[in-house]
Amino acid sequence: MTTSLKPTIWEISDSDTEVDEESKSDLEFNGSAKDSTVRNVFVQTPSDERDRPSSAKKRRSKEEIEADKKKATQRREAREKNRAAKEREKQEKRKQQQKRKEAAQHLNSLKPENYLKCLTVCIDPALLQQRGCDVLLGTLSSFEWRYSIQQQPLPNSITWARDLPQLAEDDAGTVAEDQLVQVLSPSEFLDLVMSVKRMIDNEGEEPVGDSVLGLITEGLKQDAGKVATLLVTLSQTEYRRHALGETFQSKYGGENLDVEEVLVYLQLDKNIFVFFVDGWQEVTDHVCAVTKSLSRRPFKQLTEQSELPFCADGSWASGVRVEKDGCGLKQVWSKQIQQLNRVSQATASCVTAAYPSPQLLLQAYKASSSDEERKKLLADLAVKGEGKERRVGPEISTRVYRCLTARNPELVLD
Repeated sequence: MTTSLKPTIWEISDSDTEVDEESKSDLEFNGSAKDSTVRNVFVQTPSDERDRPSSAKKRRSKEEIEADKKKATQRREAREKNRAAKEREKQEKRKQQQKRKEAAQHLNSLKPENYLKCLTVCIDPALLQQRGCDVLLGTLSSFEWRYSIQQQPLPNSITWARDLPQLAEDDAGTVAEDQLVQVLSPSEFLDLVMSVKRMIDNEGEEPVGDSVLGLITEGLKQDAGKVATLLVTLSQTEYRRHALGETFQSKYGGENLDVEEVLVYLQLDKNIFVFFVDGWQEVTDHVCAVTKSLSRRPFKQLTEQSELPFCADGSWASGVRVEKDGCGLKQVWSKQIQQLNRVSQATASCVTAAYPSPQLLLQAYKASSSDEERKKLLADLAVKGEGKERRVGPEISTRVYRCLTARNPELVLD
């Protein structure tokens, strides 16, 4: 059986033609899009390369690099300086605050009620053997004041010591005050009077070391700054003068005037004060008075050191404030003239209006030919503001002239 092969013929319809045309158009569009993309890529790349700086432009010179390094170093140094300045300011503020705190603490410690806590009353053990010493110890304990029983340079004496606010390595911790009180019996005081009288009669003969005066003299030589006070204990008030003089006269052949002479000599020549007390109660009162006086002394000295200005602020006490530009000097000149007797404010204002400063008035005095003319220079000035007009007058004019030209500080102006 024979099979014949015939070629297959495909017919192309109109729709297929349209599909082919559409596919061609898509291919052409895609191709053109790719070409445009590629073209854009290759076209834009050179423009980007032109915008970028070249390697030659990027490279900086050594001078520019050094300048940048120098600027950076300067900025760093400026920051460090500012930081150091702020740190110094903080430290200065801390120091000022610490100084103010220490000053306030020091001022508070100098107040009498606080300074009493630093004082110690030092009592010689020999005083404990005398009847009535327990009054002193009981009073000090009741006031809660510190006291100690320790050997003193002078027998039967009382001294004071205070604690130092800040102790150094070599400091003992306390410093002695300049007050010394010694308690004497009547017989010891009579021996003292006799020794002083003998020394006065012999024109400065040195006292014997075993005598009361010799012991006091040797004790005061060790500390020249001590102020000694002798308390003579007498049981009766009348015995202080009459019986003491009678005892001295009967025992040594002296008189009452000799006792008075000895007391004056001790005070003026030896800086030793003598008080007669009636028993241990008055001794205790004297010791308490000295202790309170020592506690008030530092604060009092501190307040006395403060200086007051010549022209006080405000209008109290007729003060006048003078500014830096000199405003107020004319008022001071007027107040100075008013200090003279019988010179009113209107009269002083009249003088200052004619001569606004003391220098101008002194120049006018120098220009005058005679003394009489100088004295009458201000006499004819008219004073206004007190009812009717009047003149300064020759009396006030003469006193103003004497006040400004006299060289004798004790001259009476009136």
